[in-house]
Amino acid sequence: MQKLIFMLLLFFIYVPSFIHSQAIYSYTDRVHPVVAQHGMVATQEAEATRVGIDILKKGGNAADAAVAVAYTLAVTLPRAGNIGGGGFMMVYDAKTKKTHAIDFREKAPLTAHRDMFLNTQGDADNKKSRYSLGSVGVPGTVAGLELVRERFGTLPRKTVLKPAIKLAKKGLKVSRDMAQSLAYASEHLAKSSESASIFMSDGRTLKEGDTLIQKNLAWSLDQISKYGKSAFYEGALADKLVMFMDENDGLISKEDLLSYTAKIREPIKGAYKGYEIYTMPPPSSGGIHLVQLLNTLSFFDLRTLGHNSAQSIHAMAEAMKVAYADRSQFLGDSDFVDVPLKFLTSTDYARKTVANIDPKVAIPSGEIFPGIYQEPKEGNETTHFSIIDKDGNMVSCTYTLNFSYGNKIAVPGTGILLNNQMDDFSAKPGSSNAYGLIGGEFNAIEPEKRMLSSMTPTLVFKDRQPFMATGSPGGSRIITTVLQVILNVIDHDMNIAEASLAPRIHHQWYPEEIRIEKGINPDTISLLEKKGHVMNQKWAMGSTQSVVFKNSRFYGASDTRKPGALTLGY
Repeated sequence: MQKLIFMLLLFFIYVPSFIHSQAIYSYTDRVHPVVAQHGMVATQEAEATRVGIDILKKGGNAADAAVAVAYTLAVTLPRAGNIGGGGFMMVYDAKTKKTHAIDFREKAPLTAHRDMFLNTQGDADNKKSRYSLGSVGVPGTVAGLELVRERFGTLPRKTVLKPAIKLAKKGLKVSRDMAQSLAYASEHLAKSSESASIFMSDGRTLKEGDTLIQKNLAWSLDQISKYGKSAFYEGALADKLVMFMDENDGLISKEDLLSYTAKIREPIKGAYKGYEIYTMPPPSSGGIHLVQLLNTLSFFDLRTLGHNSAQSIHAMAEAMKVAYADRSQFLGDSDFVDVPLKFLTSTDYARKTVANIDPKVAIPSGEIFPGIYQEPKEGNETTHFSIIDKDGNMVSCTYTLNFSYGNKIAVPGTGILLNNQMDDFSAKPGSSNAYGLIGGEFNAIEPEKRMLSSMTPTLVFKDRQPFMATGSPGGSRIITTVLQVILNVIDHDMNIAEASLAPRIHHQWYPEEIRIEKGINPDTISLLEKKGHVMNQKWAMGSTQSVVFKNSRFYGASDTRKPGALTLGY
């Protein structure tokens, strides 16, 4: 009898533990996500992730953690994290069960004009649009973060800004990744006295192991901590920025700053095989084309075709061509142009697209759509983070300075690096391509217009319940990167770590090639070439940060394509 009681005790002690572990891990998986019970933060930089988790542990919600993470990234990931740039954030409020799209994208200054980046020959001048003060759009990050904190957060502003201020004052060790990025940008950083004083020593950029201290940035963050949005748009920071612009022929005025507002927009909504998709509307092209691609691919049995099989890649590539052709003509700031949102995201349009896809032959790009290709020039050095808290609040945020360290110019006395987002406009709309066709007007430069972006912060729901927050940096490849993470989870039944690490492909209509990462089978490449595709292996694409909530557990993964990323839960 005693032996029986002992065996029963062992059963109740060990069997529930075994069942619990089975709910978390699958022994068939090659890669496992981070798992937690109460909340999770995934970012591209470890210290920012730790700050976000600490905010959640202190009782803050996902919005509080997002604001703290964003300000911290301005300190710890200066090439992309920022207070001198802008971006987009998707926020799900668990209390109201509503999803909001927060637009804090930069705007063109009031004195901007459509030909401002043309040289004397009438051609686009990349130096003007990337490295001059004219390249700076009116920053939106501070306005956006304050909107999110006030509308959805629970903690005081000083609490969420304190970690970033402390890190900027105390300093942080320069990683190998940061040292390499600084060395790459050294020529242009050296031309800005403020940038050089921050990131250079004895005529060289900081090396791995050096300490990066940002006292001026700490002062700027402290000003925001004390005075909020007004510090940046009408207070001491505004004064320094406008004075710098006035003294150096920049365009941003006090009126530009005073008139800037972040906006809450209606999300782009879609459905894919039983899941609901909420993503970013214009001036992002990402949300429209993500839903457009999912609609098209819903007509294919990708699970049966197999992950990254020749037929799956063929279907994805043909759908991508159409979406990027449409992007070139129809997308821009919807406050200024009439974007055909309903048409592009309709099932009828997807059905017509599928009808024109030949399963055996790749259709030449020139035969797909009578529009004009304007190559997306958006910089790769964007950053993304995703957060889900214990109450089911979700945040997916992508923000940027555009190119690495923006235009490399920092405002004297502030430590604030400036964006070069004006380069995301079509510098020369109306120019013809090899086919003699005209396009790019929807994304032409206009005062107070927001430049087109590919950033695609996305929230996914299952049966109207929070399921996944995801997104990525990567310029024009952001849309297809987010697409493939979603397909990997839904169609190919991958856990979020496997979905994040799987090799990616990309087609953007022109150049006429399928860009691939390492890991695509040579036999698959050969089959695709026989269909008429040009295959081109290049650098890795994206750096996804994703969190999934499933079976009462949080599962997260930070992309290994960029060093230093970290996902933590508690």
